[in-house]
Amino acid sequence: MKMLVYSFLLLIGLLVITIIGLEVFTSYTVSESINEKAPVKTYQEITINAPAQKVYHIMSDIDHWEDWHSDVKDPKLSGPFRKGSSFDWKSGGLTIHSTLHTVLPEHRIGWSGKAFGAFAIHNWSFIEHEGKTTVKVEESMEGWLVSLLSNTFQKGLESSLQIWLKNLKVKAEKK
Repeated sequence: MKMLVYSFLLLIGLLVITIIGLEVFTSYTVSESINEKAPVKTYQEITINAPAQKVYHIMSDIDHWEDWHSDVKDPKLSGPFRKGSSFDWKSGGLTIHSTLHTVLPEHRIGWSGKAFGAFAIHNWSFIEHEGKTTVKVEESMEGWLVSLLSNTFQKGLESSLQIWLKNLKVKAEKK
């Protein structure tokens, strides 16, 4: 019986060491483009009956995301909204530390972020035509946990971005 307990504890210890090693020693390529080779990626878009300036303003006001998008918790931008600034937030049960890599007022916002077992690159584009704005979003996710649970992450990412876009539309179309 003792041998079984020791074997179990050894197995748990090896698993913990492996996970810590993966977290500490895995590096990711920070880029302004999504990783086309990532195990999880998606492209979504929506047309919003509001000018790009208004839509961009809502998306760039990170500290207030949770006011209109319930999937985001505790967003906090550290410093001004500009390339290189970072922010922390929670989504889908993960605590995420992100850094802005693209800030082109009224046209593009992009960031990359790391969470436990995951790294994501997230890009938003705002294209105005005749007073309406088409919002295009693309995201890639990679990492040991994402690779292990790629189907779950794929479904979750697609659903999350669809909800985010719908919530952004509701917020932006309010008078």
